[in-house]
Amino acid sequence: MAEFKAVVNDKKTGKSYNVTVSGHHANSLIGINIGETVDGVFFGLPEYKLKITGGSDSNGTPMRKDLPGNKRMNLLLSDSKGFHERYPGQRKRTAIRGSAISDAIVQINVAVEEYGPKSIEECLNPETPAEN
Repeated sequence: MAEFKAVVNDKKTGKSYNVTVSGHHANSLIGINIGETVDGVFFGLPEYKLKITGGSDSNGTPMRKDLPGNKRMNLLLSDSKGFHERYPGQRKRTAIRGSAISDAIVQINVAVEEYGPKSIEECLNPETPAEN
């Protein structure tokens, strides 16, 4: 079974929340591409809509939106996502992963598109009743 660490970014407050996605929710995310909007139920946020903005695999190789599929490839890059040049015009061949989520992905980055009735903190940290 797949398991992902999701970083949920709240645009209103500027805070990010770490969420572990496992089981059938994680399996439902496999095959979804960067830029697609998914239901917040997969991340424990019912009635929210979240947009997938990126991710990385276990080696830290980033995903790119403009590269189709889920394979890892070595591309010749200039200054862009995955490589930052040290001097103008520098290019380097570096590993990049495609835009589709697969079993090899460890971290998924998502941003909130539509908010639900409860706040994110209430959904992710349900308060337990006090014991007497």
